[in-house]
Parts: sequence; structure tokens; C-alpha cells
Amino acid sequence: MDNVLLESDLPNRAHRGKVRDTYDLGDRLLIVATDRISAFDVVLPAGIPRKGEVLTRLSAWWFGRIASVVPHHFISLITKENAGEVPLPLDERYYGRSMLVRKAKRIDAECIVRGYISGSGWKDYQSSGTVSGIRLPEGLSESDRLAEPIFTPTTKSEVHDEPITFEQLTEQFGEEHANAMRVRSLATYGYARQVAEERGILIADTKFEFGIWNEEVILIDEVLTPDSSRFWPVDRYRPGGSQPSFDKQPVRDWLAASGWKDGDPIPGMPAEVVAATTERYMTVYKMLTGEELD
Repeated sequence: MDNVLLESDLPNRAHRGKVRDTYDLGDRLLIVATDRISAFDVVLPAGIPRKGEVLTRLSAWWFGRIASVVPHHFISLITKENAGEVPLPLDERYYGRSMLVRKAKRIDAECIVRGYISGSGWKDYQSSGTVSGIRLPEGLSESDRLAEPIFTPTTKSEVHDEPITFEQLTEQFGEEHANAMRVRSLATYGYARQVAEERGILIADTKFEFGIWNEEVILIDEVLTPDSSRFWPVDRYRPGGSQPSFDKQPVRDWLAASGWKDGDPIPGMPAEVVAATTERYMTVYKMLTGEELD
């Protein structure tokens, strides 16, 4: 598809992730969100139109609102008007999907906050009554709202993240950094949950990443997007089972139903699955920001 960017082609790329490509500009980074999509820890050969733009514009929207809650790396969203800030040959493919950020030293941990019991947290609760070492009340149902949000970190891996306890996080990164990540994750989630709920969206859980910049723990990477968060429509919330969500679930459902197994060639994604996924990303962007993408 001509309107899908799967590979960025700027000079001196420093890192290629599942979705984002990063370019080192000295004391800053340029992060380009492509339209690549992954499912079950595998990057699919097809992309999702507008996905990278939604991820970047939505992150920029949130970064602009949480600056008083948590320090972060965001400097600016790159558009045609300010592309001259970047010493790379940008063209219109990069506008709206790229952001200029401060270069921090990444802390290799995923900081997950859960306000509802769902996903892998629900599976862990069913088997042990705990999530990341935190014991939860007996008798919870799938998708129940928790009395208080919980901080459940994991390792950070290119293959598969594993849950760890807060004590393990402290052992690995030190008490000061671990406390900063926990406090700032919970504060950001608490603020964002209120903002989203007013706009018809429940944030069931979300993932944050942090880095060190000027000897301070700051929020980095993307923030509060459909790729990093589980967004549920308020008006369809029914605890006791899985919930409809604004994310890449159509892709997961299609791949699971296709009979694909890890190691097999990935089949071509049907056009209706691509369209349904784009629609979900665009819908959650409009609900949260109140803006229509051109």
C-alpha cells in the first residue's frame, strides 16, 4: 500500500524496534513511528495505514498535558513547519509520525500500571492470586476495577517480557530509581485515567518506559497510545469477561484464527482486518483529543 510506511530510510539509523526507528542526533533523538504492526511478538509483513501517525500525535498530545505530572523527553512533533529543526532530509512521509526528544539513557524495564484486572494480570491472578508479587482480594472477576491501581513491572526484552516484583526492580536498578519509576508511573496513570474517562474511555492498563537524563528519571518512548495501553469504551464496559478495546485486537484475532503457529510463514492480512484496525486507532485518537486527522 502506497500510504503505508514500513521502513524509514534516513541516514545513520541507530536502532530499529518493532514499530519505531530511532536516529541519533547527538544530545537529541529523532523517533519515527512506522506503520509496522506486531502480534504475538512477531512483526507482520503488512502495515496499518495511519498507525504511526496516530501513535506519534497521540503521544505528543499526552506529553503536552502531563508535563506538570512527570518530567519527560518530548521536545516537539515534527511537521512541515518545523522540519528544519532536524538535520536530516525529511519529506512529507515523516511529518506527523516523527518526534524530536531528549536523549536519555534507557532503563531496561517495563513499568506497567493496572487499574483493572485483565490480560496477563488476570491469568496470573487466576493461578496464584497475585500479580507481580502483589496479593489481590479473593473473588475478583475478569476485567474488575481494582480498588487502587497497582504497579507491576516487567523485564524489557526484544522477545518476551517477564513479570518481576518491585523488590526485584529495586535490586536491579536501585531504590531511588525504582521508587521514581513507581511513583511517576502511578501519578501519570492516575491523571490520564481521569482525563480518558471524561472522554468515554477506560484505561485498563498501560505501559511506561523511563530513562536517565541530567541525573533524573524521566518518561521516554511513547505514552498512553493503543500500542502501550488497553483502552475500553466506557459505554460497553461489562466486568466478568474480556472487553471490546481500541487496539490491534482484530489483527490478533485474525492471526489466531488463521491457524498460524510460531515459526510458520505469516499469511497475507485481509483488507477488512487492516481497515478495522486503522478505524480503531483513528477512533480512539478522535475520542481522546477531540480532533479529526486529515
